[in-house]
Amino acid sequence: YTRDILVCDIHNRERSRKVLENCSDGLVYGLSDILAEPIQNSGYNEQYGLLGSNKASEETLKLFPRTGHELVEDIAKLFKEKTGKEVEVMVYGDGAFKDPVGRIWELADPVVSPAYTEGLGGVPHEVKIKYLADYTFSELSGEELEEQIRSAIRAKADDGDKSSMSSEGTTPRRIVDLLGSLADLTSGSGDKGTPVVLIQGYFDSLAE
Repeated sequence: YTRDILVCDIHNRERSRKVLENCSDGLVYGLSDILAEPIQNSGYNEQYGLLGSNKASEETLKLFPRTGHELVEDIAKLFKEKTGKEVEVMVYGDGAFKDPVGRIWELADPVVSPAYTEGLGGVPHEVKIKYLADYTFSELSGEELEEQIRSAIRAKADDGDKSSMSSEGTTPRRIVDLLGSLADLTSGSGDKGTPVVLIQGYFDSLAE
């Protein structure tokens, strides 16, 4: 129907663009190509362009953050100076979840968190307590069962194996995606006016 195409989907944008480029001899642009660099004195996002932007007024857009790394490091440093405590900090937008009733896919941003401190990298390394209680230690109960589960949790920190049966069924998502979804559900997007979400105990373990 047309030679020139603007790819407007978000999470499958690279695949969509590749498919369209292979079957079109025209121009194929993505939203990430628009405002990837400043036009006159405009804002820009070199990585995401218009992806993750929000309408601020009839004439202006608020682009996805691009300088968040300096912000999270500065906040973590300030907490350390003022309180002596080590904290992890992240900038989050939409949570990575889909509403089971309304069927609304919440994540309209290209990523959940565009910036976070180093300690929030990676994915959780956990064991499934239900599997340990129902299968591995099914003959135990009470304090004896609890102690065996604690021992299994302590042991998994050394083996590094995330493919074992005791780990299957645990959420294989990135820590920032899990915490960003939690924070988004807490702060909401309406009139709650929540500027900061404090999450405590996420890295605590039953074995401690």
